[in-house]
Amino acid sequence: MEDLKQAILDYVRMEYLEEEDDREVDESTPLISGGIVDSFSMVSLKRFVEKKYDIQIPDADASPEAFDTVDSIVALVERFRGP
Repeated sequence: MEDLKQAILDYVRMEYLEEEDDREVDESTPLISGGIVDSFSMVSLKRFVEKKYDIQIPDADASPEAFDTVDSIVALVERFRGP
């Protein structure tokens, strides 16, 4: 699970934070409600996890709440990745 968490953290930091951005992002940082990820970016984040982990996340499950923290994204990926 740590590799999964780290991969998502790395992606968020690389894609959504500018070099001069001094905000710290960890597994519990609010991404959407904190203004780091907007609704358009959430779609690209969803695509990233679907491709990387070979899963399909139904649109009904791809809510802003489900993508608001790295921890919630990890839980979503694990739910659809299965055992």
